[in-house]
Amino acid sequence: MPIRLKKLIGTILLVALVIIYALIASAIAVTRLAEYGATAHFLFFLLSGLLWVLPAMGIIKWLILESPRKD
Repeated sequence: MPIRLKKLIGTILLVALVIIYALIASAIAVTRLAEYGATAHFLFFLLSGLLWVLPAMGIIKWLILESPRKD
């Protein structure tokens, strides 16, 4: 796969990941955390704010791996 195409796909995947993840985390926060206190809110947003890094790392790792050359 050409590197420019790979970077385009990776960029689109990262942007889509962040948008979808933010919408899901916000929906969970609105529906589930309404009756809990500030500590639960803090812990939820701390964990959900860090958790998106795991799938993003997978996408970035895929981006930097070089595909085998066909000689």
